[in-house]
Amino acid sequence: MIGAWPVLRKIREEDFDKARDQLVSMLADYQAFTGTKVIVVFDAHFVNGIEKVDAKWKVEVIFTRKNQTADEKIEKLVIELKHVNHQIYVATSDFTEQWQIFGQGALRKPAMELYREVTLSKQSISTRIKEIPDKKNSISKTLTSKQTEILEKWRRGKQ
Repeated sequence: MIGAWPVLRKIREEDFDKARDQLVSMLADYQAFTGTKVIVVFDAHFVNGIEKVDAKWKVEVIFTRKNQTADEKIEKLVIELKHVNHQIYVATSDFTEQWQIFGQGALRKPAMELYREVTLSKQSISTRIKEIPDKKNSISKTLTSKQTEILEKWRRGKQ
C-alpha cells in the first residue's frame, strides 16, 4: 500500500516509519467507518527477531518474523481466518499473491481500489461531522423565557 498510495509514497521518501503509521491511521478510520476488521501485515523478514503483533488504533498490526515475507504470513492468515460466516479480502496489487489468496478462498482488493474506498470513507466522515448540528446554546432552546431570565441573574451573581 505504501508504494501504491500517492499520499504514502511522498511520506515514505522522508520517513518510512511515519508512512507506516499514516497507513495504519487511515485504515483505523476506515475500519471504524465501515465496521470491517482490518489486519495490516508488514514485511520484516530481513530484520532479526520474532513475529510481533500489535494493536494500534484498534487495527491489528503484524510484523513478520525473520525469513518470513508478508505474503507468506497473509497466506497463513487467510487459511486460519477462513470461515463460512465471513468473507476475507486481501488488499494487494501483487498479481501472484492475488492468485494465491484467491485459491484459498479470499477475495482480492487491488491497492488503488482500497485507497479509493479509504478516501471515500474519509470524505463521508467529514460530511457527517459537518452535518452534526452545533450544540452550543442548545439548552436555551428548551427553556422558557422566565427560566432563562433566572439563570442569567444567577450567572451575573444577582438574585
